Amino acid sequence: MAELHFFTGTMDSGKSTLALQTNHNHAARGRVGRIFTTRDRAGEAMLSSRLGLTHEAIEVDETFDFWTYVVRTLTQGGRIDYLICDEAQFYTRDQIDQLAKVVDELQIDVFAFGILTDFRTALFEGSARLVELADRMNVLQVEALCWCGKRATHNARTENGVMVVEGDQIVVGDVDQPEGAGPAEPSEIAYEVLCRQHHRRRLTAARAKAVSLAPEPLPFG
Repeated sequence: MAELHFFTGTMDSGKSTLALQTNHNHAARGRVGRIFTTRDRAGEAMLSSRLGLTHEAIEVDETFDFWTYVVRTLTQGGRIDYLICDEAQFYTRDQIDQLAKVVDELQIDVFAFGILTDFRTALFEGSARLVELADRMNVLQVEALCWCGKRATHNARTENGVMVVEGDQIVVGDVDQPEGAGPAEPSEIAYEVLCRQHHRRRLTAARAKAVSLAPEPLPFG
């Protein structure tokens, strides 16, 4: 029986790497699949991991219809045994429903990969629907770490080096900005993973370093 799988974790937990590995494993057994993604760091119609692995993919925008695509491919003589869907947090609720329909009506396996919550700790639309519908939900075992060494559970956004908790949910930014980097360019958006405590305190790696280097006040007397 086909199933809808949802693999989730924070940024830097290896979701895209696992998506590519999953595709490789199934293709090596003679299965035929399709890879989908949206807003990948490598550009349009590409699935990439931070390890440097890449694969061509089909770009998903808000108007894309998974059901229509799969049915059209099958009726034209194509073969599809499984779908790899990366960055699934950005998919719409309707698109997740379409994926569930592909599983149930066409018996095609769907493997979706995405983060659960945004920089405000709110669920993404696509991830929320996957939690509701997935046959299997898997939390990735490769743990991303906060700068303090604890397990990172929250995704933080910074603007010009300052952590923010308000703004548009989807904004493309740099997730590889090195710790201790110089002042950000105007309107520069970056992301960082933090433990809950430091996300709540808005204490990023750069801010923690700045605090630790601040001179102590002179004693009176």
